[in-house]
Amino acid sequence: MVKAVIFDLDGVITDTAELHYQAWKNLANSIAIDFNREFNEELKGISRMDSLNKILQHGGVADQYTEEEKLELATKKNEEYKGLLIHLKPENIYPGIKEFLNALKQSNIKIGLASASKNGPAILDYLQITDYFDTIADPDSVINGKPAPDIFLKAAEQLGVSPQDCIGVEDSEAGIEAIQSANMYAVGVGTVEVMRKAGADLVLADTTELVWDQLQEAFTAKVNG
Repeated sequence: MVKAVIFDLDGVITDTAELHYQAWKNLANSIAIDFNREFNEELKGISRMDSLNKILQHGGVADQYTEEEKLELATKKNEEYKGLLIHLKPENIYPGIKEFLNALKQSNIKIGLASASKNGPAILDYLQITDYFDTIADPDSVINGKPAPDIFLKAAEQLGVSPQDCIGVEDSEAGIEAIQSANMYAVGVGTVEVMRKAGADLVLADTTELVWDQLQEAFTAKVNG
């Protein structure tokens, strides 16, 4: 029986991917590293520092920065990103998400957030949906980022729910792998081929297909399968 649904944030609840892209591109260009949308796809679902290390490796300069300098670069990117976040409004919530959250609340299903973004609480505030969430897992509270299951397990623990009774919703390969490793039911929203390759139990084209009754049926079918 489903007792909780745990969401990723970027690319599932709202689109902050373009804001991340702008901030990372500006940072990379400032240190003479070429940065394009294709490479940006490799950063989806992973932490800020892991993203920075990937960028530095991509530019062949990973060994030219101390840990302190890397932290300064990551902070610089985040400050620009936070400046862009203030433009987020409730109308920036993906179609179907608000209806899905309402259906979960009406069914007494617990709701959690398992985002690699440290700005998760602020983003929910800007979107005016914080009150829907029973818990927000702090990415700083776990040792390993996605694709490790840590943050999804942390969210389940904070909700007081067994991972086997949770549905995780993600849009990235790393996120789907994390949900599967946490022994949760994985719902992938996005490109069918990418989500299936990552191992999603259920693949949805977009967030309008997040319908509670149908999700519950799919979950039950797998459990009884």
